[in-house]
This record gives sequence, C-alpha cells and structure tokens, in this order.
Amino acid sequence: MMKGYKWVIALIIASPLAAQASCESVKADISQKIINNGVPESGFTLDVVPNDQADSAGGQVVGHCENDSQKIVYKRNGGESEQPVPANAGSSQDSPSS
Repeated sequence: MMKGYKWVIALIIASPLAAQASCESVKADISQKIINNGVPESGFTLDVVPNDQADSAGGQVVGHCENDSQKIVYKRNGGESEQPVPANAGSSQDSPSS
C-alpha cells in the first residue's frame, strides 16, 4: 500500500519538471527552424513566458507549450529593422509539426 503513495509523490514532483523540459524542447525546435531559415543564432532570442505576459513581452508569439499555458516569444536582436520570424518557424507541443 505504501509503495503506491511513493509513485504518486514521484509523479507530482516530476510533472513540473517534465512540463518545463517540453517547453525547452519546443523552444529548441523553433530556434533550429529559425536558424535553418538563415537567421544567425546571435540574431534573435526566444523567451518562454506565461500567457498573460505574452503581449507585454515585446516580441512575436511563435509557439506555445505546457498545454497552452506558456507562450514562446521571438525577438530580433541587433540594430536591424524589425523583421518577422519566418512563417514556417513556429511550433508547439500541442500540435503535430509538419
């Protein structure tokens, strides 16, 4: 009987870690797509932010994760004029990638 409780506790502890890892995985996937479209790695940042902070994050939402509770926001670095992220660079854990 006690062994069952240990599994439940382990799952509760591991769940937030797994959710964060999935956001990092989605972020890495998007980053690679942007780089593959010719944007240098130093030319942009991707930030994972809560949904309610996405509008104030100062960039373009290019993906989501954690069951759509987090957004991934793209920002262009440097003195260049604002350029949108390539159309096929976005992704999310909640929809199949193409």
